[in-house]
Amino acid sequence: MSKINEHVDKLLQELRRGTITIGALSQLYEPQYGYSLVTTLKEKGVQVEPGTLYPLLRRLEKQGLLESQWDTSEARPRKYYLLSQTGKEVLDLLRVEWQNIARSMNVLMEEETNEDGDD
Repeated sequence: MSKINEHVDKLLQELRRGTITIGALSQLYEPQYGYSLVTTLKEKGVQVEPGTLYPLLRRLEKQGLLESQWDTSEARPRKYYLLSQTGKEVLDLLRVEWQNIARSMNVLMEEETNEDGDD
């Protein structure tokens, strides 16, 4: 692997870390268990490994952003996660900040593209 690829891989990993949190929270207005959330995110273009998502869900629950409940009515018990009231409020604030960041980054990227075209 080249040095450039190593740098890009590390930077993409950092970038995805925060986006996975916002992405996961955004899908938990309705209860979901871990694997269903992995599938939902994947269907919407966000790749996340179960080994990344499960610890994230536990951390968000510990922080009070998610509530959970076990469903033992099936042969295989599943833990369902749902946004808490605090989680909804936090997600609303994160959504606004995300939109501001995306808007600013789009402006920066457009400037870079325009500068490249001026040569």
